[in-house]
Amino acid sequence: MVESRRSILQIVPRLPGSLDGVGDYALLLAQELRARAGIDTKFVAPPFPLARPNELADCCGIVLHYVNYGYQSRGVPRKLPTRLRELKQSVGGKFITIFHELYATAPPWRSAFWLRRLQKSIARDVVGLSDASVVSSETMHDLLHKISPGSSISIHPVVSTLSEPNLASDQFVRRDPRRWVIFGGTHLVERSLHSFVGNSKSIPDAFAPRELCVIGGEDNDAVRRDLGQLRNIESQYHPALKAESASELLLSCSFGWLDYFRQRHVPTDTILKSASFASYCAHGVIPVFPHDGSAIALRGDRLPGPYFVSPGRSNLPPTEERAEVAARIYDWYRRHASVKHLAGAIAEFLTLKR
Repeated sequence: MVESRRSILQIVPRLPGSLDGVGDYALLLAQELRARAGIDTKFVAPPFPLARPNELADCCGIVLHYVNYGYQSRGVPRKLPTRLRELKQSVGGKFITIFHELYATAPPWRSAFWLRRLQKSIARDVVGLSDASVVSSETMHDLLHKISPGSSISIHPVVSTLSEPNLASDQFVRRDPRRWVIFGGTHLVERSLHSFVGNSKSIPDAFAPRELCVIGGEDNDAVRRDLGQLRNIESQYHPALKAESASELLLSCSFGWLDYFRQRHVPTDTILKSASFASYCAHGVIPVFPHDGSAIALRGDRLPGPYFVSPGRSNLPPTEERAEVAARIYDWYRRHASVKHLAGAIAEFLTLKR
């Protein structure tokens, strides 16, 4: 039990501090578990160097962060289930898997299409090892349930990897409705800015951007070229910005542009696996997509939107409702996605008797 064994292993594709979103997520969980329940974390990444029994003696369980492509370049980590089984036997306690990804979807001319069956098989093996599994959306819950019926599966959206500020309602009212932001990793920022440039003229006049903050990722020539195409929009580019400074900038913005989906048919609630989306919501920034989509909800509690702007079409909220919508998005995140909720659920499961 946790009272006498005060550490867990968190298994990640890359150790925290390597500009990796999963690593950032794991570090935030570790910090909250320590603050909330006195549970420390030992991080381990491939090739899993922990071997000596004394290094595992005080561990009460394992939390695996599963991203199939994180553990093998083609998304087929065949050896992973065997190594996980060995670690589980050495550590004892509970084994929890947080599924950030399950398997790839791709057209037949991509190798991922032909590897999907094997990717599903490995995911099924990992679920079989797990005492409990966590996914980020109801869509992912249904997909995992099809792979492994009867498994214990909980839903928890990905947390903001910046911060979770405490905001009063007047904070949303004071924001400039024409100040926009794009935040994410290198490729997401590049893709999002490119579509923003193409769609910005379709944004309704009341919210037509005067300022755009582009935050995150590595310094990118393609981003700088696209920023040069913007007219009548003052832009700021902050690659590799520290989390505290990025959080402050988000708190000054009303709308956040996000071009996340490579395939249009994907249910929009899978956006709940995006740390960029989570960071928008945690800061009361209204996420906007370049196309329409399906509802985002958990247990019948629907998030406002999804909002979009595409050529000649948009569904942004009425001007007088902008601040209220931002507050409702912020409150929804606090109810369903905060790191306190996640750490509380993980800590509770770790302390349950077998």
